[in-house]
Amino acid sequence: MSTHSTAEEIAALRAQINAHNHRYYIEDAPIISDYDFDQLLKRLEKLEQEHPEFFDPNSPTQRVGGGITKQFENKPHRFPMYSLANSYSKEELVQWEKRIQKMAASTAPIAYTCELKFDGASINLTYTNGKFVQGLTRGDGSFGDDVTTNLKTIPSIPLQLKDNYPETFEIRGEIVMPIAGFNALNEKRVAAGEAPYMNPRNTAAGTLKLQDSSSVAQRPLLCFSYAIAGEQLPYKSQFEVLQKSRDWGFNVPDTAVKVENLQGVLDYIAYWEEHRQQLPYEIDGVVIKVDDLDLQETLGFTAKAPRWAISFKFKAEQVFTRLEQVTYQVGRTGAITPVANLTPVLLSGTKVKRASLHNADQIEKLDLRLGDMVYVEKGGEIIPKITGVKSDQRGYPTDKVRFISACPDCHSPLQKIEGEAQHFCGNSTGCPTQIVGRMQHFISRKAMDIEGLGGETIQLLYDHQLVRTPADLYTLKYEELIVLERMADKSVRNLLEGVAASKKQPFAKVLFGLGIRYVGETVAKKLVKAFSSIDLLMTASFEALIAVDEIGDRIAASIISYFEIPEHRTLIQRLKSYGLQLEASGGVPQHPQHFEGLKFVVSGVFKQHSREEIKALIEQYGGTIVSGVSSKTNYVVAGEGMGPSKRTKAEQHNIPIIDEVALSELVS
Repeated sequence: MSTHSTAEEIAALRAQINAHNHRYYIEDAPIISDYDFDQLLKRLEKLEQEHPEFFDPNSPTQRVGGGITKQFENKPHRFPMYSLANSYSKEELVQWEKRIQKMAASTAPIAYTCELKFDGASINLTYTNGKFVQGLTRGDGSFGDDVTTNLKTIPSIPLQLKDNYPETFEIRGEIVMPIAGFNALNEKRVAAGEAPYMNPRNTAAGTLKLQDSSSVAQRPLLCFSYAIAGEQLPYKSQFEVLQKSRDWGFNVPDTAVKVENLQGVLDYIAYWEEHRQQLPYEIDGVVIKVDDLDLQETLGFTAKAPRWAISFKFKAEQVFTRLEQVTYQVGRTGAITPVANLTPVLLSGTKVKRASLHNADQIEKLDLRLGDMVYVEKGGEIIPKITGVKSDQRGYPTDKVRFISACPDCHSPLQKIEGEAQHFCGNSTGCPTQIVGRMQHFISRKAMDIEGLGGETIQLLYDHQLVRTPADLYTLKYEELIVLERMADKSVRNLLEGVAASKKQPFAKVLFGLGIRYVGETVAKKLVKAFSSIDLLMTASFEALIAVDEIGDRIAASIISYFEIPEHRTLIQRLKSYGLQLEASGGVPQHPQHFEGLKFVVSGVFKQHSREEIKALIEQYGGTIVSGVSSKTNYVVAGEGMGPSKRTKAEQHNIPIIDEVALSELVS
């Protein structure tokens, strides 16, 4: 057989097998027997073995796995994977719609796409020229683990698309394990003398991180696709996106519907709340999305979630068990959280031994006693909570739970701030748990992002009395570290290099890393914009602080209290002496605030700078970055592949559309 005809046969076999896979796994309508399918696959395997020059990582023969991944690389998401806000009642959905209508300046009914909320593991798939090139877990929404090799073994993830697909795009999906497959997997484990898995969701998520992809291939996983992301995608509605995704070969459930108003949403919720037990996989609610993609863009995002989508969570499963003990945890800010220790009980497929009690008021409200039989549920929270006590199965009155008066770690007297529910340990500079927690926060990715240094290593350094404050990290020496357990030459050098490199982190990250109560990422940026150095911030008055946008009384009081503590002022001086960035780039004065009060939308791919660099430049000169184009937008900075809807809106509102060269001219 000639090389040309071999290549043609291999290509034809791959196309034929992909088509049969789609019919079997997506359409549930096979047209050939398993035997005939296996013969096609064996023929392709034989040809690929004889002609390795035609190897294709997306060949259907690669579905069986075999690749070993010792470490899953953590990679950034090009488009963030946001979480969803939750709702639990019709009233909350009504209020959500009112907020949308207010932002859209319209009281007209809004069309929605309703989809089932699958209880699995979220993933993000990237396709280029119709080929599957990368798959990441959701991770923290900004970074995810690369599990491409394992995802290729899942038959409902197409390796090669069909029809008219975009050149490059990402598609989001949920990896689930059907109930029947989960039960069969557990039967095999029990027969082999192994402990059964607890629930399909955790088993699906754990399977994605197995090192041997051939083991993943043997697990009964499904992928349901529900959203796409990319630049300049020519689609108008979420429901259209679902239909197109189905045409390309993705597994899009036919349970998704488009409804014309909120009543349609409520009818959909009512139907699936009653019929969800008939599904072959687990769901825990319904996802409601504004159908119009232009309106989605207008509504934009909060720091954590899209404004145009919300999940409705079904009523939580509830069980009851015995309260055995109450222990107390100390947070990095000194907040004390009581935790109920329970007789283990199965809840939503997970063995529950602990539940949050939130604060002293909650304990008093429930009138808890050790030995009580208590109701436990998960609701919309990951951590279970106690919701009530069985009145006919109480513990002894003498075993009433009384909130502690001293810190369980350092034994300092607890404080309770007026108007707040939680108690606090005020010994911020001497309480070991707070000290370690603040340093773990300081090195975290969103703060100083110190490579080679993790939370366990911080604890190790603290236990060996090498660090007591973040400033001590900058005095560590090779000879001190190399003698520690689990610290080899390479890991020590990586740690020291990461610490040195962190000195280049901008002022806003250092400020966030200090862990001042209520000062998150966004607040830190606003403070840096208003006070260009740590010295100006340390001496700022209460009135000057609350004059800053979004800085209220509580945040202002917390900042002032932080800098009143002598140890904190000493920490600042030490960090400054070690070369950390404690003033805005360029020193004092800061960059001239040419863009003060101006709102910018940045969209597309740029040649000279990354999108993040352009956003940072705008913020340095006083501008504000917004996600969607509206009448209040002042400029749209456009790169290649900017979405057509943004361009259309900008033109409708007569908003200047500029490129990165024009932006540089504006700056100068």
